[in-house]
Amino acid sequence: MGLTSMLHRLAARHAHVLLVETPGHWLTRVAAEHHLLDRGWRLAQSPADADVLAVCGTPGVELATVADRLWQQMPGPRVRIGIESPEQVRHALDIAEADLRDITRQQTDSRVRRGGRGDQTRPDGHPTGGHGPHGDHAKGGDEHAGHAGHAGVAHGDMDMAPAGIPLANRGEDRDGLELDVLHVRLGPVLAYWPAGLVLRCTLSGDVIVDAQASLTDPSHRTPEHDSASRSGRLFAARRCDNAASLLALAGAHDAASGARQVRDILLDPDGAADAPARLARLTRTVRRSWLLRWSLRRLGSLSRSDLVNRDLPDTLEGDAHDRLLGMLDRASRAVAEESSHRATGQPTVPVEAVAELVRGWDLATARLIVASLDLDAAAPAREVSRV
Repeated sequence: MGLTSMLHRLAARHAHVLLVETPGHWLTRVAAEHHLLDRGWRLAQSPADADVLAVCGTPGVELATVADRLWQQMPGPRVRIGIESPEQVRHALDIAEADLRDITRQQTDSRVRRGGRGDQTRPDGHPTGGHGPHGDHAKGGDEHAGHAGHAGVAHGDMDMAPAGIPLANRGEDRDGLELDVLHVRLGPVLAYWPAGLVLRCTLSGDVIVDAQASLTDPSHRTPEHDSASRSGRLFAARRCDNAASLLALAGAHDAASGARQVRDILLDPDGAADAPARLARLTRTVRRSWLLRWSLRRLGSLSRSDLVNRDLPDTLEGDAHDRLLGMLDRASRAVAEESSHRATGQPTVPVEAVAELVRGWDLATARLIVASLDLDAAAPAREVSRV
């Protein structure tokens, strides 16, 4: 029991948290990300890497099904929590830490997993899966579990080998040769990915030859609200958050950390005075980085005529590197002018256009292109809007 106790203490001290962001609740996700990193915890990249499943906001049916599938694939010790607002983050993480240390609870959960049962109620009335409205397990298939087991990549209706390995179909290449054709899905829960966005891709070799984009629970939108006096800072913080995702995917982890720090400063009323200088320093760092320029140049390039033909906003002109700098420049202008940037009346990117932009690229490059679009997950059906 001494070794078991030590392992549980280590799990609680260095927990990895898999965040599920309900579209429209990015402030809750940002607050959870900030506080868990402040505790010395880490962001999990997949269910296999996670100790805690944290669902931010109240998901609709589709996203709740995804969360259930992710929970079923997490190894123990594990905890599931629901966070409805930024104000609940500290308390929810305290609960998660206590439950990770609860040896009796984890042993019970282990027996439940071995028995193949979905959940079990504890004496205090909470399911063993966790606390709050996301502790119960809605039964459902894995049709929408886009990130289950493969860090955001799911295999569609492909034939499966006895060991569970997806088998490829055959398709003709342009030169008449036969290539493997795979059907994979990106999202809706994936690190550095717009919340709720799903891309169903058809791969020929390692190239996306077809893609369809959609949003989970398009009619289930419960966006967070904030005072109009902070809307300029919110606009800038959102741009920094999206820039951090693109920088992290590009491997610029120091710059990504800097973007998250500026984002958190912008969201803190007491620290906003430091934001302009920190944001200007971050922009200079990104602009001077030859490695970023080399990594992102010519990725997803869009000319002025491309924007007109596809009904896309002017902010998407150029390649992924141009759009990264554009995010930071717009954030700087919003901070300097204390503008009031509201969600209504802002340019939007049709969901179908996202699918068009990734065709002809490999999966890794497609993720960079999507991250460069500066998307806002809180959107009506068939659109991804930008704050």
